[in-house]
Amino acid sequence: MIVAAFFGMATKFSEGLLAVKYRVVAEDGHSLGGPFYYIEKGMGSKWKWLGKIFAFFGVCVGLFGIGTFSQVNGISSAVQNFFDPDKTNCINIPFLGQYSVAVVVSSLILAFCVAAILIGGLKRIATVSQIIVPFMAVIYIIFSITLIICNITEIPAAIVTVVKAAFNPSAVTGGVVGSMIVAMQKGVARGIFSNEAGLGSAPIAAAAAQTKEPVRQGLVSMTGTFIDTIIICTMTGLSIVLTGAWQVEGIEGVQVTTYAFQHGLPFPAKFTAFVLMLCLVFFAFTTILGWDYYSERCLEYLTNGHKKKIIVYRWLYIIAVFIGPYMTVSAVWTIADIFNGLMAIPNMIALFALSGVVAKETKDFFKAEKHKL
Repeated sequence: MIVAAFFGMATKFSEGLLAVKYRVVAEDGHSLGGPFYYIEKGMGSKWKWLGKIFAFFGVCVGLFGIGTFSQVNGISSAVQNFFDPDKTNCINIPFLGQYSVAVVVSSLILAFCVAAILIGGLKRIATVSQIIVPFMAVIYIIFSITLIICNITEIPAAIVTVVKAAFNPSAVTGGVVGSMIVAMQKGVARGIFSNEAGLGSAPIAAAAAQTKEPVRQGLVSMTGTFIDTIIICTMTGLSIVLTGAWQVEGIEGVQVTTYAFQHGLPFPAKFTAFVLMLCLVFFAFTTILGWDYYSERCLEYLTNGHKKKIIVYRWLYIIAVFIGPYMTVSAVWTIADIFNGLMAIPNMIALFALSGVVAKETKDFFKAEKHKL
């Protein structure tokens, strides 16, 4: 993940720069940008088909990948871990099987909240999330640092385990992982999932930035990748290795992090699980809303802003949010990885094709900054 993030910082820089350089302004005054625009305007109109392919897979990623299934599955798992870890209160759902009441209730509440914002236009929930999420991020970082400090004598051994597992997985896992190729694939996939470098989603948001300087936005974009993956994900990974959570059989997904925090922190297990659940719920909830924005911009490009099709898509998005908790963790991650890869391909082609533009813009920017000094 760290290696993927290191190279991803360069990718994210290029995406942010190109998003601002080639963005367009819609009739109502809002800025539009992203891979489809820098493909069409930067590479030329003859490449518009590549932009449409990106937009199509962008819609799919929002509907089936990062946007819905994986986020909702994580939320429902965290809620169940806290309220019904032993699955003692279950109900039978036709065609799906038995599920905890906590999962069913959380999926209904989540689907309602998402629908209230996307269809009803209730900005208040989104506004509250914008306030709470930074607060939750700080709490999560404090918890992670506290856990690492409490187990500081185990850090050298944990780092050795991580390095060994990266280059010789079978020596650490007893053959469960199987090969270095699998370790690399998982690390890159999870790294991209955490920071979205190369996917092409970030430049859609970057295009709306207030700055008029493409390079400045590129620098801001790459900073996010460093904080997200190299700092926060490394803290989470160390927490999982320090507490041995990765070796506990029968747990997966968010359950692994919950186990690590419950066993590595000097707080009551219930309190730790509750705080972690709240952090995950708010992180995932805002990600769901963010990816609806990304995928709607992709659909807007595909349909030339057809309002009715966008409204239909919003309802499909809400349905996907509702059914997300009833999918298995392995299925969720497999679907997300497939669509992430398909979305990244046309975007990476564009980044390589326009690398000369990125280099020239960067050189000119720093040359101008040097003259100011």
